[in-house]
Amino acid sequence: MEDYAACFDELFSRLAQRRGFREYLTGLLAPRDRNKTLTGLAGSEPVVGAQHAAVQRLQYFLSQSTWDADEINQRRLELLVNDPATAPHTRGVIAIDDSGDRKDGSATAHVGRQWLGRYGKTDNGIVTVTTVWADERVYYPLHAEAYTPASHFPRKQADPGFRTKLQIAADLIAAAQAAGVMCRAVVADSFYGEHDDLRGVLRQSGLGFVMALKPSRGTWQYGAEAYTPRDAARAVPWAGPDDPGGWHPVTRTFRDGHTETWWATDASLGWWGPDGHTRLVIATTDPESLPDKATWYLATNLPRPSGPHDTPNAVHEPADLTEVARLYGIRHWIEQSYKQVKDELGWADFQVRSATAIRRHQTLVNCAFSFCWDTWFDPPSTSDNIATPRNLSPTAPERGGTDPGPTTEQPSWPKALRAVRAWLTPWLLLHRCWTAWTDRPPPRELQQLLNAVGRGHALNLYLPP
Repeated sequence: MEDYAACFDELFSRLAQRRGFREYLTGLLAPRDRNKTLTGLAGSEPVVGAQHAAVQRLQYFLSQSTWDADEINQRRLELLVNDPATAPHTRGVIAIDDSGDRKDGSATAHVGRQWLGRYGKTDNGIVTVTTVWADERVYYPLHAEAYTPASHFPRKQADPGFRTKLQIAADLIAAAQAAGVMCRAVVADSFYGEHDDLRGVLRQSGLGFVMALKPSRGTWQYGAEAYTPRDAARAVPWAGPDDPGGWHPVTRTFRDGHTETWWATDASLGWWGPDGHTRLVIATTDPESLPDKATWYLATNLPRPSGPHDTPNAVHEPADLTEVARLYGIRHWIEQSYKQVKDELGWADFQVRSATAIRRHQTLVNCAFSFCWDTWFDPPSTSDNIATPRNLSPTAPERGGTDPGPTTEQPSWPKALRAVRAWLTPWLLLHRCWTAWTDRPPPRELQQLLNAVGRGHALNLYLPP
């Protein structure tokens, strides 16, 4: 952790800020036994420990200290982009989404009554627009910006300072490009895919996109012609797997190695069609019933392999139906990453009110997320001459397994977090327990253990096989 934190030291002007950065990361990465508020991060007693010196230091570091969250995030992305293990490439995607979390009251910045997708209802809370880079192997957050509801502005939506989620999303995509993040396409759900303006911005930027549409999205047509994506899907002939008509089999490969056969087609809907500037691709497990949870209606500007190439889409390589389905399938990683930053790293646990402090908290959460990948691909050295009892190992196996080590298996962020906690948890717990018991130095064996885990030597905290 010290090696990782040292990469950011020049961005902090004071020693206290550098210490605050390390203490904050430590608290975020520690096991989640309670909400990661400032008292939780500092290890102080809830409520009554709010005035503890360690808590007040973190409060000052987060809310009043002079450091730039954007510079910290930029440095984090530089580390990811320049590391061959996590560098973005042209087969990955940039996923746009927003994340809503409940917050009471009205004094906190960005709070308002709005749609919170995580809860599936309108409630009082904060919504943050985010971008994530992902391929089939790794994923990590890029940028995040809180959306401020129109009720915060004197002239509501007509106020010059008001920005829609779509405008924020376009700015975040531009920021990702400026940071050197490349991708095959930008992917998003139907909230962003339904808007022509955002797709137009992406097209003008030379970016490909694969965005979902609602199956009931209406398009004006003459008479009985298809006027929704679902109608367009039903208009494609299908007589079963042996006589698929206009449907083509595509193979989806999942992370655990298993595959599924889906069916996809280039459908026609209004001015969208196989040979237009924007294609309507429909992918489903069953073209006959078009199940709601296993049917994708996708708008993309990636050209067909046999389509015309004299359009603005010519800047993109052609994409067949399998490729389009692959790109949109990667988008589901963002749901996984949301669970991790929220449930494990305390994304929404902040109890601060200012916009600056909220932005800093989210930036530090992203730093903690990226540190796990840094540890996975560059594990601690095992060359230290330290007495190692039978249960002390830098590559502790999963429960009941004989794991050869994280660098020889498929990357897994949850396993990376557990590997971090295998040395961080005993270091924190033993140190706190001993200092709570006595102010005397620890005995030699305990000090050896603290030194070992402090250098990244993990303990297998699971039951022995």
